[in-house]
Amino acid sequence: MISTQTATQQIMEDRKSVRKYKEGVTIPQEKLMELLQLATTAPSSSNMQPWRFLVIQDEEAKKELLPIAFNQEQIVKSSATIAILGDMKMYENAQAIYDANVEQGFMSREIADNMIQNSLNLYAGLTDEALKGVIQFDAGLISMQIMLLAKDMGYDTVPMGGFNKQQFAEHFKLPENEFPVVLISIGEAATPAYGSSRIPAEQLTRFI
Repeated sequence: MISTQTATQQIMEDRKSVRKYKEGVTIPQEKLMELLQLATTAPSSSNMQPWRFLVIQDEEAKKELLPIAFNQEQIVKSSATIAILGDMKMYENAQAIYDANVEQGFMSREIADNMIQNSLNLYAGLTDEALKGVIQFDAGLISMQIMLLAKDMGYDTVPMGGFNKQQFAEHFKLPENEFPVVLISIGEAATPAYGSSRIPAEQLTRFI
């Protein structure tokens, strides 16, 4: 039987990490906001949504970011770079998040109150290292969603974990409760990305 590729599968197939971008291409801020709003449908631990975004479009800011990102060309050539940040105090939003769930009919007041208390108890009691692990996991979920949505909108992306995170936080004056996780450059490809092989799933999977 020949299966027909779905639109989602096609986007997943077409998404590649692009490092060469057309210069001078501007993505309207409204379009970037639409992209990020859609991406926030990603799941997160206890629905705490710990991601924050810093979108770097200004040409001077790009030049300042370049050495922090180890001189990766896409920083200055792409339309923008989206920094995915993590909020170490995300659990302080538990009340507002679960109040909204009640207002929108997603759960009862009793369940929401229980979730609020559980979230505050759990995350406030974690070590910084453990909390960062939770946040980085959630940041990975939304980062992939951003890249797939960008491809669906006609843009290319490349994720970058290789940059000086301490310098980034200091230079862009992040509040103490925020830390950078990954950078995602976005724009229009100047040249096609290289293809890349994948290990067959059969070699990676065990069933028990």
